[in-house]
Amino acid sequence: MKHFWTIVILALILSCSSDTSNRNPYLQEVRFRFELNLNLPLYNNLQNIGNPVYVGNNGVGTRGAFVINTGSSFMAWEASCPNHVPNECSTMTIDGQNAVCSCEGYTYNLFTGQQLDRPDDGNRYYDLLFYRATQSGNVVIISN
Repeated sequence: MKHFWTIVILALILSCSSDTSNRNPYLQEVRFRFELNLNLPLYNNLQNIGNPVYVGNNGVGTRGAFVINTGSSFMAWEASCPNHVPNECSTMTIDGQNAVCSCEGYTYNLFTGQQLDRPDDGNRYYDLLFYRATQSGNVVIISN
């Protein structure tokens, strides 16, 4: 019985994986916590479904974050384009319910984070980097 448990524990240890193949090599995952007070005029657009806001405060992600009210929850995404190293043109802009990178013109949906115009050239492309967004009363907390 002792050997059985040794084998089971060894199997569990060996089955653990540190696969980082899904990790985006261009963006660091910085730790932060930021509160958005929905009573402030700056974040008033978040009261309505589908109206995103850009949060560009220092210490929020790499280049800020986009936050959108989906109707059932809030979603938050990194504002730096996920398909190249952050540079002078990598901070994306809001275009309706999408984010657009000014470097290559890539477009990302702010409801799902998916790249809408992924090139079919055999290269790997990344979707938006997700941040947690939780609501507590009239405050939305975004964090990583």
